[in-house]
Amino acid sequence: MIESGIVPDWLFAFAAVATVFTVMFDLGLAIVPGEFRPVLRHPGLLGRALFSVLVAMPALAWLVARALDLSRPAEVGIMLMAIAPGAPVALRRSLGAGGHRSFAPALQIALALLATVSMPVSIAAFNEYYGGTATIDPRHLARQVFVAQLLPLGLAMLMRRFLPVPAAWLEPRLRKVAGALLVLLLAILVIDVWQPIVAAGWRVVAAIVIVTVLATAIGHLLGGPDPATRTATAISTAARNAGLALLVAALNHASPAINATVLAYALIAALTLTPYVVWRKRAAKAAPGGG
Repeated sequence: MIESGIVPDWLFAFAAVATVFTVMFDLGLAIVPGEFRPVLRHPGLLGRALFSVLVAMPALAWLVARALDLSRPAEVGIMLMAIAPGAPVALRRSLGAGGHRSFAPALQIALALLATVSMPVSIAAFNEYYGGTATIDPRHLARQVFVAQLLPLGLAMLMRRFLPVPAAWLEPRLRKVAGALLVLLLAILVIDVWQPIVAAGWRVVAAIVIVTVLATAIGHLLGGPDPATRTATAISTAARNAGLALLVAALNHASPAINATVLAYALIAALTLTPYVVWRKRAAKAAPGGG
């Protein structure tokens, strides 16, 4: 966390954990496991989406950071976000924007599982480039991914399967709670990081905006001909997992400036992605059969 942040670390951590768990449980109530079968019949599409999130996006982030000649802490913070896939709120935003009901959850689960491999490999590559000694135990990543994403998602899917009536009652009520928690978390984030954003200067803000826009564009292009899979891929590519990035930073005793950049990235990227989400939601409603 940001050492000089206005909001206490324990409050931010509690709000983040509560929000992510609630959001993922809510999403799990709406997922039918059998819906994943069509995705498995088109592995090429899933492969392109994974390439967009795990390879293309970090490459874009590195190029932008180098082109703008950012400070080392800012560059490292941006790259930590770039290699941290599977933001939990990405699935909610994707489905809300008309993302494919089967493809979006399958991509989210695949990214959560692959993060335990892709992030240690990426960190090893960055050590070679930066001459650093950063490391991450895959078990730490697996534990966070399991507790924050896979556990609530799996429990909710089991509830829908074996307790359909209570699940149907709970789903709309939990969605309201999840929405309220997201607003609360965003408010806490704004309070805590606006000063570091101002102090960081225009180049850091510009870099985050440019990376997010480019990531959204490449995800949209690689998402296939179906508008729904394009939406899911674009949002998953642009939305990064601040929890995993902060975990790597904490385990490697990163400087407060790096932590501040990670949190600033989470806020700025979320705001930058909003126009695309609104556009895709409107396009989905206007399409034949849309809401």
